[in-house]
Amino acid sequence: MLSRKRHWFRTVFQLKGSVVPAVLPRALVCGLVGGGVSILHWANIPVSLPILASLIPNIVLGLMLVFRTNTAYERFWEGRRLWGGIVNTSRNLARHIWVAIPEESSQIHYEKTVVLHSIVAFAVAVKLHLRQEPVNQELADLLPRSQYLKLKGMNNPPLEIAFWMQDYLQQQYQNGRLQVIQLTEIQKLINLLIDNLGGCERILKTPIPLAYAIHLKQLLLLYCLSLPFQLIESSGWWTGFLVMLISFTLFGIEEIGVEIENPFGNDPNDLPLDAICNTMMRNIEDLISLTPGSSSQLLIMPETQPLEF
Repeated sequence: MLSRKRHWFRTVFQLKGSVVPAVLPRALVCGLVGGGVSILHWANIPVSLPILASLIPNIVLGLMLVFRTNTAYERFWEGRRLWGGIVNTSRNLARHIWVAIPEESSQIHYEKTVVLHSIVAFAVAVKLHLRQEPVNQELADLLPRSQYLKLKGMNNPPLEIAFWMQDYLQQQYQNGRLQVIQLTEIQKLINLLIDNLGGCERILKTPIPLAYAIHLKQLLLLYCLSLPFQLIESSGWWTGFLVMLISFTLFGIEEIGVEIENPFGNDPNDLPLDAICNTMMRNIEDLISLTPGSSSQLLIMPETQPLEF
């Protein structure tokens, strides 16, 4: 219990991954405006304008902030769901290829290993594509050099990798190593990978409408700058501090929406795509370590050993 409390307080004061660095300067500016209004009020200058409280009703601003945050989180969760689909589909695709295609020679075993690594390469290529980063050493470690060099000139590397996988499966069918039903089912999995890629691209290339983002920022600024004139009569010298606190809260909510609306970047609040790709690589390596057809040997029990339940 004590360690959990320490973890909770450590999270409260953690700056990395929070919106404090981005929001604090804005809140301080609003607090300084509030302090200036307090000085004017102390000098008996009539600055109290409670009528401004109806300028931007709290409920309107609150609804806009909630809509902004919910919309951003929906994009974040949709991105996570799509990447979950990439992980699950990749596992199923690798399992089908590894078990269905018979290993008639060491060359076929090598080709299957290359294709399974290509499945991980697809996920890595999707990650780099969404982050708008060039083809790098991550893909060089997963693909043959000829394919790696080919990807450097492609506009959409994940599509090229999916093409290579499907072309490999078509060759296996033509060579009699896959039945038509198996080929159809495996091709459906590749189609699912492409669908998930398209879903991620939809999120990336459909930002929050600029007019909405601008208007919300204008409302926030107008509301926070009008707060001192609303609070000065009842708060006195505390006006600056209260304005800074309220502004920090509102600006923070808006900034959270900005942070998570594109979940594919490298920020602490983005999806852990590197960790997801590493997990997929470990899963594929585990699968490659297994020998198709050997599982039946594990089910054969010695005749002298009684069967127990």
